[in-house]
Amino acid sequence: MISQISENQWKNFEQKGYLHLGSVMDNGELSRLQQRIDEIMLGTADIDYSQIMMQLDRDPDREGKQPGPQTKGHKGSTLCYRKIQNLEIDPLFLSFMRKPIFKQICERIYGNKTPISSYRAMFMNKPSGEGTPLVWHQDRWSDLNIDPLITVWTALDSSFEANGCVKILPGSHRQLLNPSHGAGFLTREQAREIESSQETISMEVEIGGTVLMHNWLLHSSGINRTNQPRRAFSVCFMDAKTRSRGGQPFPIIFGNRDVSSETE
Repeated sequence: MISQISENQWKNFEQKGYLHLGSVMDNGELSRLQQRIDEIMLGTADIDYSQIMMQLDRDPDREGKQPGPQTKGHKGSTLCYRKIQNLEIDPLFLSFMRKPIFKQICERIYGNKTPISSYRAMFMNKPSGEGTPLVWHQDRWSDLNIDPLITVWTALDSSFEANGCVKILPGSHRQLLNPSHGAGFLTREQAREIESSQETISMEVEIGGTVLMHNWLLHSSGINRTNQPRRAFSVCFMDAKTRSRGGQPFPIIFGNRDVSSETE
């Protein structure tokens, strides 16, 4: 289990825009996180669903395989959710987010005296035989006054090409390719060029494995062609001074203020 990142690993991250950290938890913690996210999807968790952003992988009220709206509240007892956000309000996921290795990463990127918040603590899911394709993009949001720099992505199931693993273009984090887009998505022409590149790779991750990613690293993902889900948990860590366009602060993860004061 990783406890510290070496200078050589940091150099690798700076060059490629991502770094495989390996395992950051034991099997017991992994099992608890898997069980907890299933309970949240099935509606049996003791959690304030009015504070949880949830999106179905397929909207039963729309034709075709289109995801549902991203709104707060439970949307039915099913394991076919695509996205669940605001998981920092759950004690188990918050405890995972506050691991010392993640604090060490934040101190390296943002400085050791900088309070750290999260833009989103998010479950991403590609259900068995389903999954919504995600086109090429960089994680950048123009409605924030400071660009977040890092995301920690953890596989709650093994992630490989057949079940829709993340695809990346190493080294693409050095510049924004479409700064005019508010959420970092490429133009169709740019996406076609990236898709045809011989330099893209499938970021396969073993179950329980964690990857550190620069937010500007180009990435995409496909559908799940297997009979097993592809569940993952990602956290975008950022400088706690970051505010939304409307002046909204975000939940504090590392720092002097308790996260509960930001989510009430």
